[in-house]
Amino acid sequence: MSNASYDVLVIGAGPGGYVAAIRAAQLGLKVAVVEREHLGGICLNWGCIPTKALLRSAEVFHLMERAKDFGLTADNIGYDLAEVVKRSRGVAKQLSGGVGHLLKKNKITVIMGEAKIDAPGKVSVKTDKGTEALTAKNIILATGARARELPGLEADGNRVWSYKHALNPPHMPKKLLVIGSGAIGIEFARFFNPLGADTTVVEVMDRVLPVEDAEISAFARKQFVKQGMKIMEKTMVKQLDRGKGKVVAHIESNGKVEKQEFDTVISAVGIVGNVENLGLEAIGVKIDRTHVVTDEYCGTGVAGLYAIGDIAGAPWLAHKASHEGVMVAEKIAGLKPHAVKPEAIAGCTYCHPQVASVGYTEAKAKELGYEIKVGRFPFIGNGKAIALGEPEGMIKTVFDAKTGELLGAHMVGPEVTELIQGYIVGRKLETTEQDLMETVFPHPTLSEAMHESVLDAYGRAIHF
Repeated sequence: MSNASYDVLVIGAGPGGYVAAIRAAQLGLKVAVVEREHLGGICLNWGCIPTKALLRSAEVFHLMERAKDFGLTADNIGYDLAEVVKRSRGVAKQLSGGVGHLLKKNKITVIMGEAKIDAPGKVSVKTDKGTEALTAKNIILATGARARELPGLEADGNRVWSYKHALNPPHMPKKLLVIGSGAIGIEFARFFNPLGADTTVVEVMDRVLPVEDAEISAFARKQFVKQGMKIMEKTMVKQLDRGKGKVVAHIESNGKVEKQEFDTVISAVGIVGNVENLGLEAIGVKIDRTHVVTDEYCGTGVAGLYAIGDIAGAPWLAHKASHEGVMVAEKIAGLKPHAVKPEAIAGCTYCHPQVASVGYTEAKAKELGYEIKVGRFPFIGNGKAIALGEPEGMIKTVFDAKTGELLGAHMVGPEVTELIQGYIVGRKLETTEQDLMETVFPHPTLSEAMHESVLDAYGRAIHF
């Protein structure tokens, strides 16, 4: 058993943990990171990054099939699923290695093992060489989350998959059932559907992408159906009967249960926080539905103990985790950082067309009592979108009618996951509708649709 003491000990090296560690080291603190599996966490290894690599392959394949639309010829189009997956895993490996380099560059001690908090400021780590006893003035929990499994719908890696199985699939689905239409479910549907899988998406809520603005969800649904997906809303999968080479799903809709046969099922019904075996309850940490209860600065109520990222609750997004990590590191160092506000965190879904949003939906703004002005602009009125051959989509903006504050922005269409940043910066700078209307957007760009949406909210749209 060895003993070491640190100013900051981070448990978990995902996008929250490793960023917190680097920022703390930049501020002159002695830092160590404990990671039980992969540097970079789920995001880099089994989440955000490898899924985007897969989706890029699906996007290129889709464009090749549309070659004639662009005056081009592409014959005998095909794909090699093993090579597609190999590229995705290579991208993940490259970035995970990059995290290791960054931690070493910042002189951060990395301990591969499983941590448990024995008492405030005291941690034991089981490694392949034994147990290390560590002490730290501050501990940051960044242990992330894992896929939720519902009774009877558990993944087996054969015919019923979690996201990990879907990222390294044992076969190409012919008839695919996706349970859950959040970002994870819809992105996998987007990957397998254009490659030829007959895809059905089941959602228990009343619409797909249920966290998005209702108008955006409705538009996206029409596009998914146009692409050949079958969308079933207000529907539950009650049971899966597993057989050789097939799964029979018991699907309940409108009070009736019907059986449908698939060869593959992907379960994407949410996540649960990794709170087990950390010793949290024993030291007084409050846990609510598998997530650590924190204050606005990620404090747990236990002195010197913080929780960031997925373990600390929604929104379950890597960029939220990273910024919480920076905030906590700066707070520990004695700075006065701004709290990370959930409504300032954008959500991005890499389906086709893409979906992105920040701030309040129209319904939420009304619920909060705002008098609002709403602007809309379709990409069919945008020259760049038409030139790209991607005119399907729209941008919707929601303003406070009294002050001109941008309350929310919601997009569906080409590259909106990049465009959304313009509105994020605008909200951070407390930009008003007048500022946005007076801003000169370059031509021809997709961003001009953002400008027109603002103009439309005030009856000034030019191109629609």
